Amino acid sequence: MVSDNMRITSTLPFALTPFALKPFALKAGPALLAASVSSAALAQTTLSDNAVNAGTSTNTELGTMTVTGQAATKTDTPFLETPQATSTVSAEQIERRGAQTVQRALDYTPGVYTNQLGSSNRYDYLVLRGFSDGSLSNTFLDGLKLMGDTNSFSSLKVDPWMLESIEVVKGPASVLYGRASPGGLVALTSKRPEFSDTPTGEVQVGFGNNDQQRAAFDVTGSVDEGQRAAFRLTGIARSSDTQFDQAEEESYAIAPSLTWDITDATTLNLNAYVSREPEGGYHAGLPYDGTVTSHAGGHIDNTFFEGEDDYDNFERDQTLLGYELEHRFGNGITARQKLKYLESDVEMDQVYAYGWANDTELNRYYSGADEDLEAWTVDNQLEANFSTGGFEHRVLTGFDYQTRENDVVWSGGTFPNIDAFNPSYGAGPIGDIVVTTREKHELDQTGVYLQDQISWDRWHLTLGGRYDWVDIENTNLDSGDSSDLDETQFSGRAGLLYAFDNGVSPYASYSTAFTPTSFVDASGDLLEPMEGEQVETGLKYQPLGTQDQYSIALFHITQENVATKEQPTDPYRAVGEIESQGIELEARTQLTEALSLQAGYAYTDITYAESDDPSEEGNDAIYSPKHIASVWGYYDFLKGPLAGLNTGLGVRYHADIQADRDNTKSVPDYTLVDATLGYDFSQVGLTNVSGRLNVSNLLDEDYVASCNSLEFCYFGAERSVSATLSYRF
Repeated sequence: MVSDNMRITSTLPFALTPFALKPFALKAGPALLAASVSSAALAQTTLSDNAVNAGTSTNTELGTMTVTGQAATKTDTPFLETPQATSTVSAEQIERRGAQTVQRALDYTPGVYTNQLGSSNRYDYLVLRGFSDGSLSNTFLDGLKLMGDTNSFSSLKVDPWMLESIEVVKGPASVLYGRASPGGLVALTSKRPEFSDTPTGEVQVGFGNNDQQRAAFDVTGSVDEGQRAAFRLTGIARSSDTQFDQAEEESYAIAPSLTWDITDATTLNLNAYVSREPEGGYHAGLPYDGTVTSHAGGHIDNTFFEGEDDYDNFERDQTLLGYELEHRFGNGITARQKLKYLESDVEMDQVYAYGWANDTELNRYYSGADEDLEAWTVDNQLEANFSTGGFEHRVLTGFDYQTRENDVVWSGGTFPNIDAFNPSYGAGPIGDIVVTTREKHELDQTGVYLQDQISWDRWHLTLGGRYDWVDIENTNLDSGDSSDLDETQFSGRAGLLYAFDNGVSPYASYSTAFTPTSFVDASGDLLEPMEGEQVETGLKYQPLGTQDQYSIALFHITQENVATKEQPTDPYRAVGEIESQGIELEARTQLTEALSLQAGYAYTDITYAESDDPSEEGNDAIYSPKHIASVWGYYDFLKGPLAGLNTGLGVRYHADIQADRDNTKSVPDYTLVDATLGYDFSQVGLTNVSGRLNVSNLLDEDYVASCNSLEFCYFGAERSVSATLSYRF
């Protein structure tokens, strides 16, 4: 996986664990500045959207819809009463855009950079507000952290077909979740059982270029006539070639769940997610000289594969089992418990390039991994709603626990050079492939938290605090040597919002974050936890009588004790302080009954404010475009000869991306166009049948998406065309 969270222990020039990504860099700029126009997801599910799905027309009047989110507060809090920037993507939006990964589903979400590793789909890299340290570790499923180990290849991934929505909380969220990057978190919500007399659902088949093949199903309904229990069974199989010769993707996943109303006041949900991934696709980088610029007069093709088919393997098996239990005592008091067990097994073999050997050939090395991860996470909550005088309180108190153990075995070796312009394959290793590292990574986190959401008239005050105990230990299984970190930390948040009766809600908030890591320095000692704090102010607006939503947020974040490395072979070090400040804007509006529009812009200035290397101070961070802008329009033909047809067009723009921490080179700006075309075949007598064509990178832009350093740059995805046929029942 690529993240700043890489640790190299091999004596080889570069033993991949995972790929060279380095910690972001940041800088301070004019005081706080960051705006986010976000809207909680459901706001995008317009009436015309539902009409197309159902194959019926709609009334032109759109009623005001109260949109709530859970991730920012762990309670159902209206969008216009949440003093923090959030954005949500619904299942309908995921399907319309043809997103096949979570990172692609967030392509149009301001404040989220989804191209950290370009075309690679192996992991969901999500850089929030410029902080690439959390791009793999700040994802939660149904309120519980996906307990991957970013100091290894064992990061977990969930197929978006299984999701009802994705909510992005921007800025620190440690007050409710504990260890987390100050950039924010991504909250995935699974599809849940629905009660119905007759089972309902959907079946899909799809195909596309690069031999894409896809089959999926989703079925839900009541189990008994008394409507006390309901089930849902969701599954998907995908396979495809990639734009890189010889690299393939293949995955299978199934997610059964059962909801049981044990009594009128007690509900139990049992859920599972099981996936098998025999082929993990491409995951590598190539030098800046040869990808962005020419090398010895030549450019590397964006389909070039630098590995060896016999030594190219990534297999990942994931099993997640859990339950959610809720009891409603009455009088506004509710107790909940969420628990999840996670298991992941990863096997990897990879031959990768690391620098030019001469005018035409790249040096090559081998990296292998065999990892076995197990984790448990549980969150106990008690929520009480009551009044004191003229104040309304929603108090949430909780106790959560996370534990994870990952046994890793890493190996390395050397391979013959490869001609980047005229490659030939079939080479074997030079000498032996040897085991370089046997380690056990252990983590335990225990946290208690308290939050009070206080309402008085139109004022809304949110106060919260949390205390964590974190224990991290890395043990060398050969020597028995270990390094450990035993830390405690307090995190807090205060937010104040005023909800005018015209739909305008200005707010301001302060919050903190902490991020303990399992990275070690040159002496083998674990680094001190990174600590962050944010000041944010913004405004949210939902015009009365509409479902439109607009938001703007300005933010200023600082983070200390930043773990970073210049090159993959370097040890980690804590560089000092980084700052991120910016503005985020988002608008979601139904312009007419048939036409909806989503637009977003993010300006993110993230730099090193202090560093142990004075030459780095003031430099911009990598993996963080200074400007990201996007717009997505969607049109439904509701009547006339084209009734049943719908179409969408989107544009994404990325600019000012640094290629290295010294800021000597930059990645050229790029603009990408996406499109979709759908049709409801009930218009021609095929009831409940619909089709959709999706094209990403419509103009087939050949571009480099980002760079970790001048040695590792990542090609962006070429044009992808896919067609899907769906039957709903």
